[in-house]
Amino acid sequence: MSPSASTPSVRLAARLAAITVALGAAVAMAAPVAAHPPRPEIDATPTVGWQTYGSLDRLPYLDQGTQTLQSSSYDRTGGNDDGFEGTYSCLRETDAGCVIAEDSGPGEIDAIWFTRDEGVVAKTGNLRIELDGETVLDAPLQDIVDGKLGAPYVFPLVAHGRQSSGGVTIKVPMPYRESMRVTTTKNPLFHHVSYRTFASADGIETFDPDDVPADVIETLQAFGTADPKPRAGNATTQDTEFDLAPGERTSLGSLRGAGTIDELRVRIPQIEGIPDDLYITDDGRAFKGGSTFTVAIDPDNEGVEITKRADTLIGNQKSKLIVEGEDVGTWETTEPTGGQWADQTIEVPASITAGKSKLTVRNEFVGSDLDVNEFRYWVDSVKGGEPTRTDTVDIGPSDAGQESEKAHDYKIEDQVWEGYHTYTYPIDPALEKRLARSDRLLRKLRVQLAFDGRRTVDAPLGEFFGSGLGESEVTSLMYAMQTDDKGSYFAWWPMPYGHAAKVELVNRSRQTVEGADASVTSHRDAAVRGSLSGKRPTMGYFNATSKRSHTTKDADWRFLDVRGHGRFVGVNHTMTGLIREGNIRNYLEGDERVYVDGAKSPSIYGTGSEDFYEAGWYFNGGAFSNPMNGAPLMKTKSFGCEFQCDSAYRLMLAEGVDFTSSLRFGIEHGPAAEEPAIYGSTAFWYGHQGDRRSRVVDTIDIGNRRSERAHDYRGGGGVNRLTSVYEGDDDTVEVTDKTRAARKAVSFTVTVPRSNDGVRIRRTSDQLNAYQSVDVTVNGEPVGTWLQPRGNKSQRWLQDSFAVPAEVSRGERTLHVTLRRTDGAPKWSAARYEVSYE
Repeated sequence: MSPSASTPSVRLAARLAAITVALGAAVAMAAPVAAHPPRPEIDATPTVGWQTYGSLDRLPYLDQGTQTLQSSSYDRTGGNDDGFEGTYSCLRETDAGCVIAEDSGPGEIDAIWFTRDEGVVAKTGNLRIELDGETVLDAPLQDIVDGKLGAPYVFPLVAHGRQSSGGVTIKVPMPYRESMRVTTTKNPLFHHVSYRTFASADGIETFDPDDVPADVIETLQAFGTADPKPRAGNATTQDTEFDLAPGERTSLGSLRGAGTIDELRVRIPQIEGIPDDLYITDDGRAFKGGSTFTVAIDPDNEGVEITKRADTLIGNQKSKLIVEGEDVGTWETTEPTGGQWADQTIEVPASITAGKSKLTVRNEFVGSDLDVNEFRYWVDSVKGGEPTRTDTVDIGPSDAGQESEKAHDYKIEDQVWEGYHTYTYPIDPALEKRLARSDRLLRKLRVQLAFDGRRTVDAPLGEFFGSGLGESEVTSLMYAMQTDDKGSYFAWWPMPYGHAAKVELVNRSRQTVEGADASVTSHRDAAVRGSLSGKRPTMGYFNATSKRSHTTKDADWRFLDVRGHGRFVGVNHTMTGLIREGNIRNYLEGDERVYVDGAKSPSIYGTGSEDFYEAGWYFNGGAFSNPMNGAPLMKTKSFGCEFQCDSAYRLMLAEGVDFTSSLRFGIEHGPAAEEPAIYGSTAFWYGHQGDRRSRVVDTIDIGNRRSERAHDYRGGGGVNRLTSVYEGDDDTVEVTDKTRAARKAVSFTVTVPRSNDGVRIRRTSDQLNAYQSVDVTVNGEPVGTWLQPRGNKSQRWLQDSFAVPAEVSRGERTLHVTLRRTDGAPKWSAARYEVSYE
């Protein structure tokens, strides 16, 4: 829910007006925001560049030979130094600065995220992006995310720290045919760069920053207000009104033939959110030293009252208030309550204030469980026994806060924090009880969808539509929650079916739903049936995989653990912390780790939970909802949350994770997956569960003479034995194996089915030395450079892979592979090669 006290319609109008002005400065607008762009002609090739967002109806289509990777500042020792010191932030350093991502071959940069200094990234300097040897972007990072460069670098394709709650993002898709490098002038501390790699450069055009698709940007800027997909001309809608007793289910829509569900809308009158006008967002600072400022008063005063707003999450705060050099009282909080604002007033006697028009006020730290915070001071001059407001001091990093601080000559000593909080003052118990009933409905009403006789969606109503913690305003690109009295919930995922589709709502609560209504919009498309079926379907079914339980110590929470093939495109996550004291939000220190097709190394390794949701510093800007990321609701020791609770989401529409045989997508709960919590999640993906599209068909065991002879293995240097661990989930399990490290060319022969649609070679290696690189030829034909910029001196085992294009491997029974070390690269290490095909 937005912390603003305005109504949803006012907020929406203001947002649309602001973003239209921002885009208009860079791109000429011919018409208002279009709810539905024209529907393009669909082909079967993967979406690249702007096509991803311009053709969201193609989300169900499954790519071949595509891999999603992430370069980030994660701690290479498996600890929590993910950027605090910048230890692992640079892959290497050049004259241009700190290289944070690099790739050789065709691919696309899809998402870039940074944070430092509470979300202000000015100290990072310039961000430089080179594609295919040309610099396409070189500008101050802060200017880029502030939108100062203009389209395509406008919100929501870029976002600064206030827009993304402590993180900054760049979502402009940037394809390349041959190479990519991302560099920052200074060490950026926390970051991740998500990018896809392709087996072939066919159909890829290098990103051109001057090619700005105004229609696509218009669609993105209307996020959360309308279906972002191209309109289907033959769409029809089924409307339903219903009551639903406990234990019952009702049909929201039943469809026959082949087609796609375009929109699902549900309205439940009994569900309500925390009223907007109860929320107050304020920015502030915290210190362990002190602060000083001046305030204006009426010279004819009979005394002055100074009132302070404080965050009660930090317990036992104590600081002295000194006015005009005299000790007049002590600000104090007791046990931490959290999630609420508290005001305290100290009276300053007339003996100090009478006849003066200005006072110098000082706060001095005495003690605290952590620090002393301050957000706002109100100053009232007392005349005739009545207080009259004569000044207000707004503390904090916002523009208004800094302006107020300057006007009041504010100074702070030993500052330890700055940021934003969204809290309420103490709440009416009757309202809390009513909201608790509403929250239970969000958990206990289940959305169920079945396609062609198989149920692929069984999710809590709240998590399916964006907020599992309680009703809150959600304006993502693919779903939305409207929180006004007549508001509905919307889902715009394309959901294809070949023969039939069934949409139901199940009531597992003890409450009766009354006066509800829903609608299902769909269109017929005979071509979908063949695309979803056969040995190699080109489309995947829509899935929403939900789970909820206590977390398990030393084990990642798995959003999705599935065998089959498909693409992961997003997740809604509900976190109920059970940490009783200290840092009750420490579960957010957990990193995401993603394992594709049985690999032992994560292809994605993140730096923190709020970082995964592309925010920062425990969502220091408060609740927010952007098209691809958000944290729509947070509770701290209030509204049914005993300690700390967070609801967050991330859509990965461009950087979706493709898998051909299995996917394990998890996240730690705490720095080492050790913190207690109850987690709930709903993972969105397209694909076919239980249907693998790839299989390992050949393996070379390096150092095993029989295996090497069988594959005509040549080169590779002497045999060495390595005992170490893999990064990620199993970084405590030691593995011993033989390796070879080659200076000269390595060659071998493998066998694959002639009917393959591309081949992937997976290497197990020692990653002691970063930037291992070889030029690859297959059957005498050059197919690209296999570059691995990662290195790790602590956890040395690594599995990575290289895709052989289908046009080279298809129809061949035998592949002769040659790997020649790139000039200047370290020795090429290998312990094993596994060959799989699609």
